[in-house]
Amino acid sequence: MMEQQLTTERLDPIPAELDSPQGKLVYLYLEATGGATATDLNEALAMKKIAVLSILNSLSSQGLVEKDGDVYVPRD
Repeated sequence: MMEQQLTTERLDPIPAELDSPQGKLVYLYLEATGGATATDLNEALAMKKIAVLSILNSLSSQGLVEKDGDVYVPRD
């Protein structure tokens, strides 16, 4: 697992279009760490990888995250 640096800065509010608790969790993790791979999310959040990939796909299609290589990062 990739070592993550958590931010000490205040996080932006969760986008209003996020209604799924799991989607919110993944989004907040990406915001707090600055990005993560699907495997990192799977391990850190104890979620099945298929669920993580589905959530990331949904967040990507909503324009909330983007993929940079293997790492998913929150969109500015």
